[in-house]
Amino acid sequence: MARLLGVEIPNEKRIEASLPYIYGIGPSTTKKILEEAGIDPDIRTGELSDDQLARIAHAVSNSGLLIEGDLRREIQSHLKRLTSINCYRGIRHRRNLPVRGQRTSTNARTRKGKRKTVGVSRSK
Repeated sequence: MARLLGVEIPNEKRIEASLPYIYGIGPSTTKKILEEAGIDPDIRTGELSDDQLARIAHAVSNSGLLIEGDLRREIQSHLKRLTSINCYRGIRHRRNLPVRGQRTSTNARTRKGKRKTVGVSRSK
C-alpha cells in the first residue's frame, strides 16, 4: 500500500478511487488535485513514482484543505461550541437525537440506538 500524507491508500485501485480514502477528500476534490498535479486519473496507485506521489502531496497541501486529524479536530470543536452555548442543535447532539429536523416518534433508530422497552408494572 502506498502511503500518502500519513494514510495508507490501496495500490490496486485507480488513483482517482484511492485518494478519497483520505478523510476530507472526496471525488470532486480528487479530480481538482490530480488536475493540479498533472497526473492521469486512470493510473493505478501502485504504478505511481515517488515524484508523482510527492506532486500529489504538494497539491493537497497547497490547496489549503483540512484533512485527517486537523479536520476531525475542527469538526469536534464546532460540536463542542454548539453544546456549550446550549443552542438547539447542541442540545440534540448532547441527547443523541437527530439534529436536522427529522421525526423521532417512529424512526431515528440509528441515532437513538436499540429500543428501550418501557413497560407498565402490574400491581397485585
